[in-house]
Amino acid sequence: MIVVSNSGPLISLARIGHFYLLYELYDELYLPTAVREEVVSFGAGRPGVVEVENAQWIRVVNVSDRQAVDRWRENLDLGESEAIVLAMELQADWLLIDEARGRRFAKEIGLNHLGTVGTLIIAKQSGLIASITPLLDELIACDFRISQQLYRNARTLADED
Repeated sequence: MIVVSNSGPLISLARIGHFYLLYELYDELYLPTAVREEVVSFGAGRPGVVEVENAQWIRVVNVSDRQAVDRWRENLDLGESEAIVLAMELQADWLLIDEARGRRFAKEIGLNHLGTVGTLIIAKQSGLIASITPLLDELIACDFRISQQLYRNARTLADED
């Protein structure tokens, strides 16, 4: 399975101590260079830095189509743009992205995508975690933005309503 990630899910899962779920679920994760730099270089001292630096199962890849990245940059930040383009180039099974604009663009071009919440739901359904509710609450306490509708839907999908 080919999975490309933007920075949001990496940072959010590291923040709540569940970064390991990415390895457990996906075995190998592809990051565009801009996402790695966003997490490791620009995020010094923040959640996700050590995890991304030490993860042998993360592959950092240069995006080939710079013109496509530049086109996406009109509406998205560099990391989101590179993640979307890399997902297209690798014909990824999944793009992990939390930001609403990035998700809308991914949907428009037909990329399968999910974010931190979707990853937690899959982890629960796979038996890797016992419950998503305390993790969702912890994310919210860390200023993760989630609508009440998504919170309820996630709990329903995880059989926790």
